[in-house]
Amino acid sequence: MTQHLDAHNVQKTWQLEKPQKRLKVAVIGCGVGRAHALAYQALPDHFEMVSICDLDLQKAKKLALEVGALGFTADYAGLLEGSDLDVVDICTPPHLHVPMVIEAIQAGKHAICEKPIAACLKDVDTLIALEKISAKRIMPIFQYRFGNGLQKLEYLQKQGLLGTAHVATVETHWRRGAWYYEPEWRGKWATELGGGLLGHAIHAHDMLTKILGKVKTVYAKVATRVNPIEVEDCAAVTLEMHDGSVVSLSMTLGSSAEISRHRFVFSNLTAESNTRPYTSSADPWVFTGDSPEIQKSITVALEDFVEQPDGYTGQFLRFHHALLNNTSLPVTLQDARDSLELVTAMYRSARTGTEVQLPILTTDPDYNSWLPTSQ
Repeated sequence: MTQHLDAHNVQKTWQLEKPQKRLKVAVIGCGVGRAHALAYQALPDHFEMVSICDLDLQKAKKLALEVGALGFTADYAGLLEGSDLDVVDICTPPHLHVPMVIEAIQAGKHAICEKPIAACLKDVDTLIALEKISAKRIMPIFQYRFGNGLQKLEYLQKQGLLGTAHVATVETHWRRGAWYYEPEWRGKWATELGGGLLGHAIHAHDMLTKILGKVKTVYAKVATRVNPIEVEDCAAVTLEMHDGSVVSLSMTLGSSAEISRHRFVFSNLTAESNTRPYTSSADPWVFTGDSPEIQKSITVALEDFVEQPDGYTGQFLRFHHALLNNTSLPVTLQDARDSLELVTAMYRSARTGTEVQLPILTTDPDYNSWLPTSQ
């Protein structure tokens, strides 16, 4: 099986101001952790990779040599004991995220964690409470936010050029065959925590809410049609947003032609992403004004837009700036909570066949877990 070329690994050369301090980081896990490590490698003035950690020591050694990390280890607890480490970047299977983040914070390290950061809203709230009483920060991963196409749409939004939101459509049509589920933890509720809605389309849905804001109601249908797994690999979802706009979401892991696509329809313009499956937030995006005058305003506004690094590199660069300047993180635990609240609502709607209204309250049984009761 040909592996996907991850565009996060194809870095553009950026002229970046050299910061006063490099942060010392360790990457935990050599799966998606490889993409993280390559992003740090692209920011040598901002980060120093102290170690690569993986239970498979040979994998850790191989990745450490590839990215120029100072060392490698299979001992996470021992790694946390070191005083020469600022940041732990956790890229392990999802069911390990919360305990490993807690261990990192308690050891006095900042924590970055891949999605999904937790298995339920209760666990996210535990992390939020921990961060509030700690001197350390916790940043979830949503690297798709920083593609320059989506950033341009957000820029136009801040300029007041979008108008009223009408409708939006989001397609996450990817391909995951039996090869993807060879790791024992994948495709199972207990360890992957969910299927395509949680592990794949979550990025596209975060991009949606980054622009349209909070979700009001959710109606979802899910199915397992592509692979013999426990979790869903197909879904169709309808959302009503708090601003009154309506949204259609489509997800499958059985599409031979892989695409990701966003289409936003506002009263002043329509915004359309590119359709590359793993870099749809990047350029080019097409912005079509509702009149020649609006089109001119869009063109003039975008002349002042300044591109920045995207993907993991863009998120880590902004993380570095936030830590050194004590400003808001580029992705917060509240962002992750909003995303997982939508996931919780989608799974509940699919399970009950009913429309679900947000927010999910702390008194709701699903607050403690979206997993099927048999798990």
